[in-house]
Amino acid sequence: MLDMWRRVLPYLGPYKGRLAFGFAALVLCRVFFLVVPQVLERAVDALEAGATSEMWTYGGFIVAAAGGSAVFRYFMRWYLIGVSRYAEYDLRRDFYLHLQRLPAAFHARFRVGDILSRGAQDMNAVRMVLGPGLMYPVETVFTTVGCFAFMLAISPRLTLVALAVMPVVSILMKILGEKIFRRSEVVQAKMADISAVVQENAAAARLVRAFVQEDAQRKVFGKENEAYAARSMELVAVSAALFPLLLALIGMGLAGSLVLGGRMVIGGAITLGELVAFLFYYGYLTWPMIAIGWVVNIHQRGAASMKRLAVIFDAEPLPAPPAVPEAAYADRPAAGIEFRDVRFAYPSAAQNGAAGSNGAEPRPVLSDFNLRIEPGQTVAFVGRTGSGKSTVARLIPRIYDAQRGSIRIDGRDVREIPLQELRRDIGFVPQDSFLFSMTLRDNLAFGDDDAPLDEVHRVAEEAGLAGDIEGFPGGYDTMVGERGVTLSGGQRQRAAIARALLLDSRILVFDDVLSAVDSETESRILGAVRRASRDRTTVIVAHRLSTVKDADVIYLLDADETGATRVVESGTHDDLVAAGGLYAGMYRRQMLEEELSRL
Repeated sequence: MLDMWRRVLPYLGPYKGRLAFGFAALVLCRVFFLVVPQVLERAVDALEAGATSEMWTYGGFIVAAAGGSAVFRYFMRWYLIGVSRYAEYDLRRDFYLHLQRLPAAFHARFRVGDILSRGAQDMNAVRMVLGPGLMYPVETVFTTVGCFAFMLAISPRLTLVALAVMPVVSILMKILGEKIFRRSEVVQAKMADISAVVQENAAAARLVRAFVQEDAQRKVFGKENEAYAARSMELVAVSAALFPLLLALIGMGLAGSLVLGGRMVIGGAITLGELVAFLFYYGYLTWPMIAIGWVVNIHQRGAASMKRLAVIFDAEPLPAPPAVPEAAYADRPAAGIEFRDVRFAYPSAAQNGAAGSNGAEPRPVLSDFNLRIEPGQTVAFVGRTGSGKSTVARLIPRIYDAQRGSIRIDGRDVREIPLQELRRDIGFVPQDSFLFSMTLRDNLAFGDDDAPLDEVHRVAEEAGLAGDIEGFPGGYDTMVGERGVTLSGGQRQRAAIARALLLDSRILVFDDVLSAVDSETESRILGAVRRASRDRTTVIVAHRLSTVKDADVIYLLDADETGATRVVESGTHDDLVAAGGLYAGMYRRQMLEEELSRL
């Protein structure tokens, strides 16, 4: 609980003025509220004395007090609940910005649905703490203190009897509060599981239908939904018991007050008006006692949610890039790239138990890997599936960081180059060609929002996509479905290539991006890439060897006996074919496959 407040209090700091107005309105609301029993006391005593003419006056006072309480209650809620919304906005903004700065290794460990659940349900639970969870405790304390003061003024003895149940209430809050916290934590985790299942099935809807797995996925969702419902009912069982128990305790105190108070009125110790006022004040304490239970519920849920959000906030982000002037990116020569004694193992491998039962480190993908790419060269990495080709490509723009050794661009370790500068230097096209739910033009100009339309047209032409776009009803203003679902796989890949070509990058990295296009389109795209990369260093990862025939140097990668990637052959396409080694064998097999496919 303390950790939660340590994290959220800074978000209330910018709104001190609104909080001050809100709490001032709260105090005035309660003052008017607490005046009503005082008026009733005098009215009852006057009525008992036969002064019926004064009832209109007392009635007017009650209406005025109730009206004043209502007006200030409005401002209390306007300011205090409003502050919780502003704080939630700031917290959600920081959550999103922090997510953007987290490395790929972090996102590999978390499902998208889990992150969405934390950013939605958990964020809302924390907001409840900053709104009702902050307002009602203060209101409860002020009301309780005021009621106690007036009750003690009427009769200390009667007050002690009425409040004899308070120790039991405290014990009840402690026991049930801990249960609510633990069960809230489990419920929020189960909601994250449901969100992940829904998100994955929505993203893979076509795949699910293609494999006729609707019933199987319904069972998966049903299982998660049943688990969530079961855990929720366990939470409801505790929460539902809290309020009836509080009401039972309040009823016991009220009964004791009525019995003793009646005797005191008969004995002349207090007046009938004072007993009525006392019972009203005790009735006023009903809401604070119920509010305590509700607030405990809110705080325990909020603490459980903040604990889940803290996992995200505490994740180590990549360094924030300093601002780099646009002029710094102009007229820069092609860059050289060097791998020096690089060792790399995927963090997710250790997470998934690849370390083995004896606690040994997972096998590295790269171990003591050394390679130099000269400025302006076009180099290609080929090899069997799992040989480490894509890993080499991902290390250059720091999608992942090497655990040992260094990757250098023009002699500078990439970890010492500000990320903004590094990634502006690199046009990276990953295997998974992700497109956003916006127009084709916006997708192609994603890296340069101010790019003129003729430049967008040019790169679309170079990527072999312009002809397809002309056939779309909206042309470049055609809206793309989520993740590019309305486009074919080849169209998505060509859009990603065009997006990279639009950037004035010193380095181009293509990670097996032509697998979904035909040979004719591939040839046209490669010609455009070669023209665009004359003054750039180009790295191509490919499975199809025809893609890399014109590369300056081809590196054939393969795993050694330890599982680490090594360069087993290198040279031009003609040299490697003439050598008759592993590359030549792969090339012959692919040529045979293409010939057979034409039959």
